[in-house]
Amino acid sequence: MSAVPAELRVSSPWREALPAALLLVAAIMLLYRETGLAMIGIWSRSDTFAHAFLVPPISIWLIWRQREQLAALTPRAQPWMLAGLLVMAFAWLAADLVAVNAAAQFALVAMIVLAVPAVLGFEVALAILFPLLFLFFAVPFGEFLLPVLMEATADFTVEALSLTGIPVYREGLQFIIPSGSWSVVEACSGVRYLIASLMVGTLFAYLNYRSTKRRVVFIAVAAVVPVLANWLRAYMIVMLGHLSGNTIAVGVDHLIYGWVFFGVVIMIMFAIGARWSEPDDTQAPPAGQARAAAHTGGARDGISKAMAATVLAGVLIAALPPLANRGLASSESDLPQPRLVLPDRLASGWSVEDTQAQAWRPQFHNPSAEAARSYRADGRSVGVYLAYYRGHQPDSKLVSSSNVLVSSDNRQWNQVGSGVQTVTVDGASMSVRTAELLGTTAASGVARPHLVVWHLYWVGGRWVAGDAAAKMVGAITKLRGGGSDGAALVLHADGESKSASNATLQAFLQANLGSLDALLHQTRDAR
Repeated sequence: MSAVPAELRVSSPWREALPAALLLVAAIMLLYRETGLAMIGIWSRSDTFAHAFLVPPISIWLIWRQREQLAALTPRAQPWMLAGLLVMAFAWLAADLVAVNAAAQFALVAMIVLAVPAVLGFEVALAILFPLLFLFFAVPFGEFLLPVLMEATADFTVEALSLTGIPVYREGLQFIIPSGSWSVVEACSGVRYLIASLMVGTLFAYLNYRSTKRRVVFIAVAAVVPVLANWLRAYMIVMLGHLSGNTIAVGVDHLIYGWVFFGVVIMIMFAIGARWSEPDDTQAPPAGQARAAAHTGGARDGISKAMAATVLAGVLIAALPPLANRGLASSESDLPQPRLVLPDRLASGWSVEDTQAQAWRPQFHNPSAEAARSYRADGRSVGVYLAYYRGHQPDSKLVSSSNVLVSSDNRQWNQVGSGVQTVTVDGASMSVRTAELLGTTAASGVARPHLVVWHLYWVGGRWVAGDAAAKMVGAITKLRGGGSDGAALVLHADGESKSASNATLQAFLQANLGSLDALLHQTRDAR
């Protein structure tokens, strides 16, 4: 405020505007505190997102740096911006209904950001646009990249080893070289390097460059470099282990080497980027641009009333989705735990086997109920797994990145393929997601197990194949008052060949999908 003449500061509308904006932001944070606390919980327990603790303080500091420019502006409420707040509030509701945590958290941050132009106006919001947008780095987002980055890391490492002259045999994310076996796990994906580099690189570009072109180029470099560096890191770790007879870089120390290597790469990237830095031309605005003029009592009263009305309307709008969500949740709070039992016999002679055909089952976390049995007919076997979910909790969701067929640290099974297949059931076409699993060990003289897996979701009383489709159908069903019950169906077969396994699964699904659908309807209706 020191750059503004004293007579302007005395009657500055900021005396009413700043508390009004802070009041609306505080109300939003209070109303959506569970979402905010969930974000903080992820920051505290995940190394990948620990950097997010720095995001709010950095944003506040960036705004504080521009206090002189802000003092020269006149905040003016823009009530029509509350329409954007309304859209984000109901986006939060849709995301929270189906427990899409990242989407709900993005909506919360968007509401906080939109509160600024709604109460203070576009001029103020544009002046601090970067600090406001920087808040989105607080959302723990990016784990969906894990499978892609892990696959890319394995591809590069195996190819680099081959070019080095080291023979390598690969199955999925695991590969074997003469000195031992290696596996690309989640810590090897490089996603934490990517997210941290992108945040720090974006901040570096904002502080050191003035032109949009240089900022965009450096941010792009900050996104690409950690991926390439992680590939090289993975290759170097395998080579260190190979050349040292597996005495170094084989335990937790290879993670330490990885962080040291990543730190060196990032420091080099910043050192190079600093060579093209541009001087800070941010100066206090000329006197002609300063519009923070003295206001008459009537004018100030008008501004105060407009801001007060905007804040009140904003609080009411923000309060609607949480109230609606509580009403929907209360209708399911007293429901009993579902009971799910697969029958001994199904259609077309499929009857339960005495033991499970394969010592494998998918990893679905904390289902409300689950059942697994193996059925046999005409010399063919099919394993059936059902995971049933009622209600959505942070650690109990039907569609979640933690629900997988094979975890990255599984030493008994490798997932070596995946896809989508169209099948015909009762004359109608439907899609199923597919996968191939290969066992890592086998008894002497027995071929290694090779499973073909089909999996799909049952949501809102219908079958869907994809994660996004399951989320969408689940949200629509819950908004219509149909509840949040849903299930995952996983079938697997180990035939003489892939085509034989697919034929077995097709025959089983054709004969028994209706019975399984009826079982799930019965489980849902037994409330």
